[in-house]
Amino acid sequence: MSLGKVARGLVLPARVALRPAAPVLHRSYAAVSEARAVLESELEGIRAAGTWKAERIITSKQGPQINVEGSSSTILNFCANNYLGLSSHPEVVQAGIDALNTHGAGLSSVRFICGTQDLHKNLEQKLAEFHEREDCILYASCFDANAGLFEVLLGPDDAVLSDELNHASIIDGIRLCRAKRLRYKHMDLRDLETKLKEAQSSRLRLVVTDGVFSMDGDVAPLSGICDLADQYGALVFIDECHATGFLGARGRGTDELLGVMDRVHIVNSTLGKALGGAAGGYTVGPKPLIDLLRQRSRPYLFSNSLPPPVVGCALRAVELLLASNEISQSMTAKTMRFRNKMTEAGFTISGLAHPICPVMLGDARLASLMSEDMLKLGIYVIGFSFPVVPKGKARIRVQISAAHTDQDIDQCVDAFIQTGRKHGVVS
Repeated sequence: MSLGKVARGLVLPARVALRPAAPVLHRSYAAVSEARAVLESELEGIRAAGTWKAERIITSKQGPQINVEGSSSTILNFCANNYLGLSSHPEVVQAGIDALNTHGAGLSSVRFICGTQDLHKNLEQKLAEFHEREDCILYASCFDANAGLFEVLLGPDDAVLSDELNHASIIDGIRLCRAKRLRYKHMDLRDLETKLKEAQSSRLRLVVTDGVFSMDGDVAPLSGICDLADQYGALVFIDECHATGFLGARGRGTDELLGVMDRVHIVNSTLGKALGGAAGGYTVGPKPLIDLLRQRSRPYLFSNSLPPPVVGCALRAVELLLASNEISQSMTAKTMRFRNKMTEAGFTISGLAHPICPVMLGDARLASLMSEDMLKLGIYVIGFSFPVVPKGKARIRVQISAAHTDQDIDQCVDAFIQTGRKHGVVS
């Protein structure tokens, strides 16, 4: 029809029907402009505070030595969670390649529809065996594992008691559940006992703690926590992301290190650190709990299955650790070498005997400047500041790997001394 468009039974000229509603568009443009101004103001505030988190671009595989865009030489990497050096282990990499060839790139589905392969079941069985628990369920990340647990396990008649410095994923997961929430002071058993007394009228009581606190490298007092749990009838949960694979005589984690494997009821951990470094998380614990998580845990039900190459890599990593504890046992001497040398040089190192070695600096801008100077000396480290750590607690978090040599560690210490003297941190 040449006259244009029919609306409500009337024939309207095309030029009238297509004319934009100018006032509405003007309001939309104004809203976008206002939102952009708000965002730019927030970003400028981050820059001004010295807490801007730039992302360096790595052009090689992960390992103790890496290539970084903008650097002409190889850089020593001291800030990855690659605790056992398995991210580029030949057997782990080959297992991923084999899984890609036999099982494809991905499942294009969630687990309960058509996303469960024999690889997934094999890995879950191996992880349950590794942790000496009844069963295991895989997630896309440990963040998802923490997001998916508490809402399913705990209801309004229950109570959850959480260390105040627990990982952000634990905090977010607890927010999703309807249980009574009690936060106890960091690793303070007296305060935990007080909170347990407050929770005695609850149906279930769950004590929740990181096994190792990632920003400080300190280890939760699990023996005391388990004693209190026994006394007050509580369950114990630990997040083992920074312990699985290398703490304890066989690398089983914090609960093995402190002799309470049979007293910790639920463990969440990751495949993205010591166990191959790719992605994925999991929960191990009583079979009825794992069965219930498969039925109701939202991150599990509504997220695609872990890709077969990722599962293949993690499966081989776990098999290596089940076969031998040689790799994990090399960590202690290397960790103490770094800690002792840095302390002798005058630096303050947080935590005790853990490969997470935070070099405490206090000032956010100082941490950022020192990490940039360290890169120029061939050492890749990152400054951590608010909101990742509390204000006034900025640091450079160094992480030791089994793949580091003594020479690597000494080179890192020398660079810290040179940079620390430049900025007046040490004399």
